[in-house]
Amino acid sequence: MKKPKLTTQIFVGMILGILVGYIYREFYPQKEQYQQFADNIKILSDIFLRLIKMIIAPLVFSTLVVGIAKLGDFKSVGRIGLKTIIYFQIATILALTLGLVLVNIAQPGYMMHIDLPPQGAETGITAKKTTLASFITHVFPKSVIEAMANNDILPIVVFSVFFGIATAAIGEQGQIVVKFMDAVAHIMFKVTNYVMGFAPLGVFGAISAVVCTQGLGVLKGYLYLILCFFAGLVIFVFIILQAICWILKIPFWKLINHVKEPLLLAFSTASSEAAFPKTVEGLEKFGCSNRIVTFVLPLGYSFNLDGSIMYMTFASVFIAQAYNIQLTIAQQITMMLTLLVTSKGMAGVPRASLVVIAGTCAMFGIPVEGLLILLGIDQLLDMGRSATNVIGNAVATAVVSKWEKE
Repeated sequence: MKKPKLTTQIFVGMILGILVGYIYREFYPQKEQYQQFADNIKILSDIFLRLIKMIIAPLVFSTLVVGIAKLGDFKSVGRIGLKTIIYFQIATILALTLGLVLVNIAQPGYMMHIDLPPQGAETGITAKKTTLASFITHVFPKSVIEAMANNDILPIVVFSVFFGIATAAIGEQGQIVVKFMDAVAHIMFKVTNYVMGFAPLGVFGAISAVVCTQGLGVLKGYLYLILCFFAGLVIFVFIILQAICWILKIPFWKLINHVKEPLLLAFSTASSEAAFPKTVEGLEKFGCSNRIVTFVLPLGYSFNLDGSIMYMTFASVFIAQAYNIQLTIAQQITMMLTLLVTSKGMAGVPRASLVVIAGTCAMFGIPVEGLLILLGIDQLLDMGRSATNVIGNAVATAVVSKWEKE
């Protein structure tokens, strides 16, 4: 009997997770009981995400060094890097603008009648004000080992760029390193295949825990907010990104078909990071060259998280609306420009966007306690954000490949 595809296995894991979580909560309605079950079943998800994090740093380093060494010179790296950053900035502005427009039209903060958290309530999220100086110093690693240990992608990318250019510059001697790194990259892809075999169980654990602790009832009170945000994600993916692909003559639906596995994985685990290895494979099968994929995609995980970026303006203004705080157009534009900088370098992991939102709220006098309104459904919203991040980075890679005629 033929083994089902990974996409099918992940989908089955999601459905079973929903059923098991719901049934357990129905049979054991006491919080202590279902919370303990959720904590135990979530171990499956935690193991899977830890395995993914285990392979990210060596995979990014090896593939990026090989890709840059194949580019051959600093001029090529600079040209492709400039095109990549230009596209990322355009996509970020579009995502931030869409979030602002949507939240002002739909006004979910005014429409929802909910009990607001009191002033001084503990959110568990520490506000983080990112300055230009702190961002720049963070980009350049004082230790690449430390960056790899923390899975800090942006500093790893910077070191890999220097290492790859230096490898290409020394000529024949560097070819030994290129061949070694190429072998490491292939080994890491094999390790990835082993790790992905655990994906359905990881998805099952993640979904079971969420449904068990929060119940399906959490969707009712927040239905309007959820619909508004997911409508925004659909508009961004199927109108904005598809329009970009149409203009550049990139077959959008063929691209989606090639990244459907990492897309489903990101959605079900609420982690863009979990989808990284499979996204690399899917883009290469789609036709993007290895050197472009290995250069653009790691950068995208720091500079081009479209779903998370759109959520930042949407959530910040939503909290202001909930507390009946009127933000002027000038304030909202300032907020958007601030987020243009503070969103960079954000890891593709759950809750990272909430930290940036907390800092933004504090900056504009919006009660940070308002984040408690969103925490109950953040896992669900993060599923949509993570899936959008994967599609956004896939389109970005295809765009740069097209510009480079590869």
